[in-house]
Amino acid sequence: MKKEIGKSLVLTFALLLGSAFATAKEKELLPPAWLEDAIFYQIYPQSFYDTNSDGIGDIKGITEKLDYIKGLGINAIWMNPIFDSPFNDAGYDVRDYYKVAERYGTKEDLVKLFQKAHEMGIRVCLDLVPGHTSLDCRWFQQSAKKERNEYSDRYIWTPDASIVPNKKFILNNFERGGNYMKNFFDSQPALNFGYGKPNPDNSWEMPVTAEGPQKNKQEIMNIIDYWMNLGADGFRVDMAASLIKNDPGYVETNKLWQSIRRQMQTKYPDGILLSEWGNPAESINAGFTMDFMIQIGNCGFKQMFFNFDGSQKIDTCYFDLRGKGNPTIFSNFLTTQLDKIGKNKGYICIPTINHDRQRPRSGPRDTYDQLKTVMAFLFTLPTVPLIYYGDEIGMRFVEGLPVVEGSQTYINRAGSRTPMQWAQARNAGFSDASPEKLYLPVDRQDCIPTVEEQQKDPNSLLSFTKEMIRLKQAHQALKPGGGIRFLLSERLTYPLVYERTSEKETIIVVINPSGKAANATITYNRKITKITPLTQSPLCNMQFRDGQLQIESAGVSYGIYKVE
Repeated sequence: MKKEIGKSLVLTFALLLGSAFATAKEKELLPPAWLEDAIFYQIYPQSFYDTNSDGIGDIKGITEKLDYIKGLGINAIWMNPIFDSPFNDAGYDVRDYYKVAERYGTKEDLVKLFQKAHEMGIRVCLDLVPGHTSLDCRWFQQSAKKERNEYSDRYIWTPDASIVPNKKFILNNFERGGNYMKNFFDSQPALNFGYGKPNPDNSWEMPVTAEGPQKNKQEIMNIIDYWMNLGADGFRVDMAASLIKNDPGYVETNKLWQSIRRQMQTKYPDGILLSEWGNPAESINAGFTMDFMIQIGNCGFKQMFFNFDGSQKIDTCYFDLRGKGNPTIFSNFLTTQLDKIGKNKGYICIPTINHDRQRPRSGPRDTYDQLKTVMAFLFTLPTVPLIYYGDEIGMRFVEGLPVVEGSQTYINRAGSRTPMQWAQARNAGFSDASPEKLYLPVDRQDCIPTVEEQQKDPNSLLSFTKEMIRLKQAHQALKPGGGIRFLLSERLTYPLVYERTSEKETIIVVINPSGKAANATITYNRKITKITPLTQSPLCNMQFRDGQLQIESAGVSYGIYKVE
């Protein structure tokens, strides 16, 4: 009898232990499965499609264009901020996180967008700006009052106006008397999430455990819950690494985001947090499902694509006809990041560009053939692709525009925010408003690319982009979880050649964005009996002889080959 009781206790303990392990496994911060097949499309709402003829795009306009988005092969959308704002920084200065800006429509319009998109198999992510608000935000107005209240510590204030620790602190005439910290523009006061290592001599440097920082953390969770409950599928998080100040190694930042992500994953297992961090290994460790690898830091994106940055010419970018580039910073950073992240823990997203920098079609990179090499490259990397609206038809970065809603930073970002070019019609089919009422002028080069025109042309950039999306979705080796090995990635050397692999297939990609023909012979460590071009330029060719890949690539060419 005692033996039976003993066995029973052992079994009970084993079951409890197994349950504990199962619970721990359930709490792992793993990305939802749908991200492996995701193709994102970024929409700048005020420039996408205007349905009420006020010159500004709106939510109903996005809903009306879902058929077009679906037709591209897109299954996920990220929209720039649509929350109530005075628009000193194009909506990145939020006045009310729980209200849709009137110029875009209503909460009901947004819910209808969620519903219609979901019916079509498209997920919709909003843009969360957690680090600062507008000066017009009610929270800040309460915080600026002399009498202490529940918002007094929700922002970072010095005790009096004589203390100005650095240029981030803004002198002001609020009745409180102290100076507030800004994040970017003066109109964007920093919310207080505390300091990782507060200086006890500085009263404004509160620990993350203080009441104000904890209330702000809870507010982020409340905002996420509010919109997720209405149908949102996740959030792109603005400057995600910057919330907690003086935080070496992001120790407290990691705790903050891991806590938020854990709660989100429990409630919404398919929801995502896409960080603007710029170091995927760090951000995924902090709890994010995906991070951008773009112009932030030294990831190599600039060296690949920026042929100019404002008035500064960059003659050595890789995707340039002059052929003077160096892809190694990019390829080394990418492979290092992938190794650090490991399998199935999170994803890297490399967009065509975003609302803050120049489009792929900029400077001397101004032909569709050149842009096809960009698309062939971006869609064959082990990353989640993202198309910035209009890049699929080759909209260009437009110089010389007026500064609108804080668009001037390193460059006048208005050049990448012009109205979507739908058709050869009034205002390129973007709006029926008179041209002077438009949010920004339509690009008025002699022959602007349009959706209407390119949908009819099987050789257009739009058609090519659709083809690349189909390839990405059809081949396991090209998906984010597939392996990558750079076979040729050297300074001043063209073409760029890399291998993509999965358990069942191997694909080799050849990209020559220079204006000169370039041949390459590469020793390859496996036997190839068959080469099948999935897509290629007319004058790009690859053969296998005597253990070597023999590649011929014309200037501005690409080739994607399945090898067996």
